[in-house]
Amino acid sequence: MNSEQNQQLTDNLSPWRVCVAPMLDWTDRHCRYFHRLITRRTRLYTEMVTTGALLHGDQHRHLDFNAEEHPLALQLGGSEPADLAACARLAQQWGYDEVNLNCGCPSERVQRGAFGACLMAEPALVRDGVKAMNDALGGALPVTVKHRIGVDRIESYDFVRDFIGTVAEGGCQVFIVHARNAWLQGLSPKENREVPPLRYDLVHALKREFPQLTIAINGGLAHEAQIAEQLDAGGAALDGVMVGREAYHNPAAMAGWDARFFGDGTRLQADDAWRLDIEQAMVAYMARRQAGHGTPWSHIARHMLGLWNGQPGARRWRQVWSDHRLKGEPAAEVARQALQARVG
Repeated sequence: MNSEQNQQLTDNLSPWRVCVAPMLDWTDRHCRYFHRLITRRTRLYTEMVTTGALLHGDQHRHLDFNAEEHPLALQLGGSEPADLAACARLAQQWGYDEVNLNCGCPSERVQRGAFGACLMAEPALVRDGVKAMNDALGGALPVTVKHRIGVDRIESYDFVRDFIGTVAEGGCQVFIVHARNAWLQGLSPKENREVPPLRYDLVHALKREFPQLTIAINGGLAHEAQIAEQLDAGGAALDGVMVGREAYHNPAAMAGWDARFFGDGTRLQADDAWRLDIEQAMVAYMARRQAGHGTPWSHIARHMLGLWNGQPGARRWRQVWSDHRLKGEPAAEVARQALQARVG
C-alpha cells in the first residue's frame, strides 16, 4: 500500500477508533501531554469538569491545555441545558475537538448534583441538554455522550436502547458505552468499575440496531488483541474502543496503537531507549512548566510512574520519582538518580 492509499485508509477511520477514558484526578493536562508523547492518534479526554466549576470558577485552571494534546475532548458534568450550552461555547472558544456529556459516573457526590449515571433515568433531559449544546455550537464540534448500559438492577436491553434512541433525537451521533450497569446505591465508584458484570453483547446489539450512529465501547478492555476483537467483530463491529486504567498504569501499552489501529507510521517498540526518550521529554516538559508556571515537577511525574512497569529496576525507579525528599531538586537531577537506581 502506497502512502496515498494509506492516508485514504486512515482518513476513513472513526475519530473514536481508540480513546483514553476521562479519569478523575488522573487525566489532567500533564497526564495527557505524557500520553501524547506515546500515541499521536488516540483520542484523549479531560477529567470530568462540572458546569458549575466552569461557570463560577477558574476557567483557565479547568480548560487550559497544551497544544500537543489534540485531538482532545472536554467532558462535562451537568444537567441544566442552558448551563451545558454555555459550557459548550467555552469548549469551542478554548479550541477543544469535542464536548462529551458524562452520563455514567455513579459517585454519590455526582448524584447529589443530579448528573452522571442518574441521568440515564431521564433521557428526555439528556436529549434537551444535547440539543442545547448542538444549537449553541452550530455544528462546530461534535457533542457526544458517555453512559452505562443500565442503572441499579435495570438490566433490560430495552432500557439502554430507548435511552440512546431518545438522546439521538437531540442530535447526538456518538455514544461511548461503558458495558456495565451503574449501581447508584451500595457500591463505591471503584466497585462500580469491577462488580457489575460486563455485557459486551449489549453494546454490539446497539450497533446493530443503530448502524448510523458511532458506537464505542468502554470497560475491562486493556490489551491490543481485545481492542482489535471489538473493532473487527464482523457485522457487529464497533466504531471505537475506550481504554481507561490500563493506559494509565501501563502507558507503554499504547506504543503500538497508532500503527496497528490507525495505520500511522512504524510500530513503536517500547524498549529501554524508547522509554528513556519519553522520560527525557517529560523532564524537559517539567522544566518548562516549572519555569513558566511554577508547577512542581512532582505534580507531573506522578502520571509517568508506570513508564517502566515490567522492566528490571522499575520499582527502584518509581521510588526515586516518588521520594518527597527530592522535591526541592531539579527534575533533571531526579531523573539522574532514578536512572542510577534503576540500572543498579
